[in-house]
Amino acid sequence: RGRLGAGGMGRVYLGLSPGGRSVAVKVIRADLAQDAEFRARFRREVAVARTVSGLFTAPVIDADVDGPVPWLATAYVPGPSLADAVSQHGPLPAASVLALARGLAEALSAIHAAGVVHRDLKPANVLLAEDGPRVIDFGISRGVEASALTHTGLVVGSPGFMSPEQAEGREVGPPSDIFSLGAVLAFAATGQGPFGSGSTPALVYRVVHSGPQLDLMPAEVRSLAERCLAKDPAMRPTAADL
Repeated sequence: RGRLGAGGMGRVYLGLSPGGRSVAVKVIRADLAQDAEFRARFRREVAVARTVSGLFTAPVIDADVDGPVPWLATAYVPGPSLADAVSQHGPLPAASVLALARGLAEALSAIHAAGVVHRDLKPANVLLAEDGPRVIDFGISRGVEASALTHTGLVVGSPGFMSPEQAEGREVGPPSDIFSLGAVLAFAATGQGPFGSGSTPALVYRVVHSGPQLDLMPAEVRSLAERCLAKDPAMRPTAADL
């Protein structure tokens, strides 16, 4: 019925199920479909999305990971991404940031309880539905017990929102998603990430070595973000604590 978006992995289309429900269909790029390692990653994404399907994500409707063009269909979530909402309408008021924090903490609780670390929580992967946020795109998520790296030495993630341990290629667990949540809340409240903008190396350096810039955040949400953005994973609250 239309195209919802495109990215490095492929395109996302709006479609209809046989019964007339709106679905989002993620179709993998043809060249990537030839890559056995990428196909394995997509297979894992589908498995993870099925595991955590629920109130806080877009439930999986159907998928084909083995066909010539791999695809994944999830329920369509009507509502903009946090990235689009902030770019079009500006930062959210403090009360809305707190509501967002509650919804995302609940989502991460469910995701972590399923034994999954998302590893790419960022404004583009948060959809704002009427009844609360949804976390999407489990493309680089991992089981908690799995390796932190895709290839030796390759860090996958979004530089301004990943945790210091992810940026350095160290072991990544649920606290890494909490760090990303803090960065997402800072973006929601101020319109920019807490480590500024610039090249990937500059952002990664700041994530690891510099304190977050939270001066523009309203006081009632700043302390929450500060706790999430602790450099030491052990100092961050859990999703349930939040």
